[in-house]
Amino acid sequence: MTERPTLALTMGDVAGIGPEIIAKAMARPDVFDVARVVVIGDEQALRRGMAATHEVLDVRRIHAIDEIVDEFGVINIVQPGETVYAPIGELSAAAGGASVDFVREATRLARLGLVDGIVTAPLNKAAMHLAGHTYPGHTELLADEFGVKQFSLVLAAEDLAVFHITTHVSLRQACDLITVERTLETIRLANAFAMASGDGGTPIGVAGLNPHAGEGGIFGREDVDIMAPAVALAIAEGIDARGPLPADALVPQAVAGKWKYIVVAYHDQGHVPFKSVYGDSGVNITAGLPVVRVSVDHGTAFDIAGMGVARDTSLVLAITRAAQLAPGWAHIWGGPVAAT
Repeated sequence: MTERPTLALTMGDVAGIGPEIIAKAMARPDVFDVARVVVIGDEQALRRGMAATHEVLDVRRIHAIDEIVDEFGVINIVQPGETVYAPIGELSAAAGGASVDFVREATRLARLGLVDGIVTAPLNKAAMHLAGHTYPGHTELLADEFGVKQFSLVLAAEDLAVFHITTHVSLRQACDLITVERTLETIRLANAFAMASGDGGTPIGVAGLNPHAGEGGIFGREDVDIMAPAVALAIAEGIDARGPLPADALVPQAVAGKWKYIVVAYHDQGHVPFKSVYGDSGVNITAGLPVVRVSVDHGTAFDIAGMGVARDTSLVLAITRAAQLAPGWAHIWGGPVAAT
């Protein structure tokens, strides 16, 4: 680790707001103070983002991490391929394919130990699919690149972190995917994350799958047969897990400050209340990867792309959170990063 961690910042979909929010974020002294950031993306798109936001920065194309110019006002960028030609604000296979290439380059650098973490600007899932990449999203792409099978999407804001047992699948499929082992592994990831954050021993609230956590089996057996046994196994391992608890009680309590770490069963059980409360002041973290990965908690916003009005709030938070978590990430990942 360097004194300031080195973070690879992927541009995401060049037709969206990624280039603009990167330009805004990199013009902030507070971002420079917490990390050495190298952008992985398209130089022309970055310059277009700077023009839209009226930021005046020195863009340096580099080919290796040791070429980074560590000076405020300089944006170091690694461009994995040719210039990406894609219309702003429109779905494009070219932009979708490039967004995957950016992530793959960032993971390559991480596997080689050249960066301490990854921060991701938004990609567009439909554009990615147009390019022939059928990943449900960033999280699954990163997990595949690192060869990780057990991981969790974490929404984080202020002192709250929300872990998801399942994410980008249908609700029907989510119910089938929730098993004792998968639930237990997510609780373990939450506990490891708490340790990395200096909160070892902090209670972890686990939401039930069904209304009222199943009401003792009246509203479904999943909470009795799956969630409760997973919590019991976590407790047997020394984790202070509580539940399953009714989600409509647990989540409001967490927002009010009673819980710092909670586990929810499926995407909307966590995302809907989180985004209703925190908007774009939250970030998306992937627990279970060998290096820290933090993302903005919003999409590509094609409707305002190119206007220069997109806010960089979530990206600044993502960079800051990644810089904070990088030194303690070994608590979450128990093995080395594969360099292959």
